[in-house]
Amino acid sequence: MIPAPSMPYTLLVVEDEPAARYGLVRAFAAGCRVVEAETTAQARELLAAERPAVVLLDYNLPDESGLVLLREIGAGPESPAVIMITAHGSERVAVEAMKAGAYDYLTKPFDLEELRLVVARALERQDLRHEVHNLRERLAAEGQFGQLVGASKVMRELFVLAEQVAQTDLAVLLLGESGTGKDVLAQEIHARSARASQRFVALNCAAVPETLVESELFGYVKGAFTGATGTRAGKFELAQGGTLFLDEIGDMAPATQAKILRAAESGAVERLGDSKSMRVDVRLISATNQDLQGAIREGRFRQDLYYRLAGVTLYLPPLHERREDIPLLVERFRENLRRKYGRPGPELAREAMLALEAAPWPGNVRQLHSAVERLFVLCREGRVAKEDVEAAVRQGPPAPATEDDLLACADFREARGRFEAAYIARKLRENQGNVTRTAAAIGLERQSLQEKLKKLGIER
Repeated sequence: MIPAPSMPYTLLVVEDEPAARYGLVRAFAAGCRVVEAETTAQARELLAAERPAVVLLDYNLPDESGLVLLREIGAGPESPAVIMITAHGSERVAVEAMKAGAYDYLTKPFDLEELRLVVARALERQDLRHEVHNLRERLAAEGQFGQLVGASKVMRELFVLAEQVAQTDLAVLLLGESGTGKDVLAQEIHARSARASQRFVALNCAAVPETLVESELFGYVKGAFTGATGTRAGKFELAQGGTLFLDEIGDMAPATQAKILRAAESGAVERLGDSKSMRVDVRLISATNQDLQGAIREGRFRQDLYYRLAGVTLYLPPLHERREDIPLLVERFRENLRRKYGRPGPELAREAMLALEAAPWPGNVRQLHSAVERLFVLCREGRVAKEDVEAAVRQGPPAPATEDDLLACADFREARGRFEAAYIARKLRENQGNVTRTAAAIGLERQSLQEKLKKLGIER
């Protein structure tokens, strides 16, 4: 018994042989509306006009391969399920079709009942995809987008737009101050895309020395340079079929910008020391907290690279522009902290919540999260007061005045964390907020220091 679809549907048959097309139309005419095409050109017109739920697509067509049309159809929530029909013995073609997004494939001659069952299953999957898509859009409208939350008008609009963008393959540029959640948004866009089953690979462009950028991006072969004792894949290659997230692109050197532009335009990369290039299919998502338009005017950022990366631009507003979201964020953080520490944690007095809403938050959501965690860990009295908030929202934990302050800490990790935060904050001030100089002064790698700043909630 073939399960019935939840709603009437349209089926598109794309087949150039009249007898085969007639047979397929007859097989499904009783249960649905069937439209037919004998070329990919006709099929494109019907796809736009009829919006079919399922497409039966022959591989061998007179004007071009059905595989070309399959790749155009894509795999978004509004795209039909495509069942590719191939000649007997074309297993290689079938594999290509599945990689390109086909729901299933059948080889000629096929059993009609088997085809009906495949179509019924495809329709069930389409129904489920539409339900998931509609649920995500509703959650976005209500202020939830994966790990990102916000009930303010600007955030709800951002979530709805990001949901739409995720279903495309356009390059995305994320703009916003440090700590607004650009990296989280990039991961969520990937997770909701047709590339979700493939890898999400990230590169912090500011954390990699210029001399190593090329090997990080494109990889290298053994003997390419001193120390290259083996072959290593680069970020582009690792992200094959998935998403490559380029963070802090505003800090890229001009030479690095040129190399990324060349790879993005050609769709090919070459490992250092290798004479062969390889094709890569990668979606690019980029992020920066800098004014790229100003950087373009000053000659610090390539305009052609900007246009390549900014297929769609999404702006994440700073926290002070959406203060009404702070109670919602605080409650989300507290829920996560209860699970992390295995205890309920202190309650917030009304004055404490008002103080959190009124704070300037130059470090945005990241700083708010760090402050809430400090309050959760350090407030032992069971209730967070306004004075506790005022201490927690400073750039970092207050510096211990004496050795006795550290010795008074009940927990070793707490004492170490307070000293580490105070020490790094002071060294950062001594170097006027310059992370590179601070890292060199205290003997850390720049990336390691950045990770500590993020973990401790210290802003430059």
